[in-house]
Amino acid sequence: MPDVTLAPMIQYQISSQNPATHYFDVKILIDNPDPAGQVLRLPNWIPGSYMIRDFARHIISMQASSNGNLLQIDQIDKSNWRVASCSGQLCVEYQVYARDLSVRGAHLDHTHGYYNGTSVFLEVLGQADRACEVLIEKPAADYCQSWRLATTLQVKDAEAFGFGLYEAKDYDDLIDHPVEIGDFHQCRFEACGVPHDIILTGRFNCDEDRLLRDLRSICEHHIRFFGEPAPVDYYQFQVLVVGDGYGGLEHRSSTSLICSRDSLPQPGETTMNERYRDFLGLCSHEYFHTWNVKRIKPAVFQPYDLQQEVYTELLWAFEGITSYYDDLALLRCGVIEQTDYLELLGHTITRVLRGKGSARQSAAASSFNAWTRFYKQDENAQNAIVSYYAKGCLIALCIDLKMRSLTSGEKSLDDIMRALWHRVADGVDNTDIQQFICDISGSDLQEFLHQLIHQASELPLEALLGDIGVEMIRRVAGNQSDNGGKIIEDSLPKVAFGAFLKQQDDGLRIVRTDEDGSAQSVGLSAEDVIVAIDGIRLGLDKFENRLLLAEVGECWTVHAFRRDELHQFKVALKPAAEHTVVLQLSDRQQKQQQAWLTGK
Repeated sequence: MPDVTLAPMIQYQISSQNPATHYFDVKILIDNPDPAGQVLRLPNWIPGSYMIRDFARHIISMQASSNGNLLQIDQIDKSNWRVASCSGQLCVEYQVYARDLSVRGAHLDHTHGYYNGTSVFLEVLGQADRACEVLIEKPAADYCQSWRLATTLQVKDAEAFGFGLYEAKDYDDLIDHPVEIGDFHQCRFEACGVPHDIILTGRFNCDEDRLLRDLRSICEHHIRFFGEPAPVDYYQFQVLVVGDGYGGLEHRSSTSLICSRDSLPQPGETTMNERYRDFLGLCSHEYFHTWNVKRIKPAVFQPYDLQQEVYTELLWAFEGITSYYDDLALLRCGVIEQTDYLELLGHTITRVLRGKGSARQSAAASSFNAWTRFYKQDENAQNAIVSYYAKGCLIALCIDLKMRSLTSGEKSLDDIMRALWHRVADGVDNTDIQQFICDISGSDLQEFLHQLIHQASELPLEALLGDIGVEMIRRVAGNQSDNGGKIIEDSLPKVAFGAFLKQQDDGLRIVRTDEDGSAQSVGLSAEDVIVAIDGIRLGLDKFENRLLLAEVGECWTVHAFRRDELHQFKVALKPAAEHTVVLQLSDRQQKQQQAWLTGK
């Protein structure tokens, strides 16, 4: 056989002279650059977050050299550069400004550092399939000497949680393992024999034992749901703890999370509060993505084109089905009670019913337009679009209940997800999931599925839930913070002002208005600041109390500033809509209820 010479690894190096400046210093060594001139490029978006983010705008300087000689760099477009032809190894050095405190970008200051590879590592065009090395160096500043490093990149020459040499099998692998550096707290548990680390960065108090116990239960549930062994041999939850924040982004063997410090379980606290419940739901959601999105994914994402938008109608399934199972898993593994789960499901139904967008945009259209509509929402979003997360969750519920009904509980959405997992390598197109549902249920459900997914119509939730003895109760909202899910014993308002308000020093600012609601019908608009009603200034509490006593047709004189101009409006109060939902289990169909809720 002829000799086969392995292509040399592309070598990356990342460091910082002074994290307080927010600059990462990056170097790339390319042994075999394109003889016609090497093109380098940075992604414009990150998988899992469907918006063009133009990460290249944070590159503030770049130079290239070979054999000690500087080379010309020509920028081709916003995220592509061509380096002049050279012989020998090409060295490219650049700085990245990192001050995006989110799970999607890069952040660096004197307290910690974090980055996704999509924000800092240029791709060597034409060589993306080559193995990569990355030398991650401890920042030079004195205050960084105690810092450690957390990532799921493969270690090549580094101690556990230490700076040093890491490797990736190709560029796609390189950018799918976020890195956290700093004085973080690390704790470990095993789930189905797989080690999992929780990396907590920030200032916080936490009942570590409780957190480990709950996350272990969630992870073991998901692994057993799809079937052992797990698709990873190690996993990290990277958690940035802040005063007020919430969000997550999935990766192939880790997740990046942001949470408020009071969302962690507090020492001595034994009950399940809403903040901690939401945090566990977030962890469950991102962990479920280890299968559904990172491995079961739309065929158009194989491979990802990170230079431009990639359109799919399937985000309702990948995010929506994940949103269905994230909270259901908390119940099935015993972390929350049935009342908690029904409350959370009531929140989701309420969220979809309240927005007129659900009558204007289908789940498939919401998925397709994520780039420009869901990820770029304005004050009119509730009237114009529907969330593929929320409606996708409810579509998943409808499919699950329909399959259980048709098969006397023998088949469910659980079987669909496991079937998709077994054909993970092929990618999923627009018809695959629907065909799987028909085949596994043994029924032609194409028209039913078309109505759920492609029509902007109300879902048959009441009937499907009723079939298993779950009563769907509709009522008016008690106030603007009422998200549904709970019975309210107090009296409820008869009218609605038709606007979401925020208290501020100069009055009540309108955040958004309901289409055809009392406020919008007379001309009030988002960003208007209400300073008086019938000549009296009201705070939010007094406003809601007055609304509680009002009658349908009652007219208020509202004075509000629009920019620096004072306007007067006569607001005739319209009836409050019954779009707030509470779910209750009845004594009927208890066997079917438990099969659904427990997955057994």
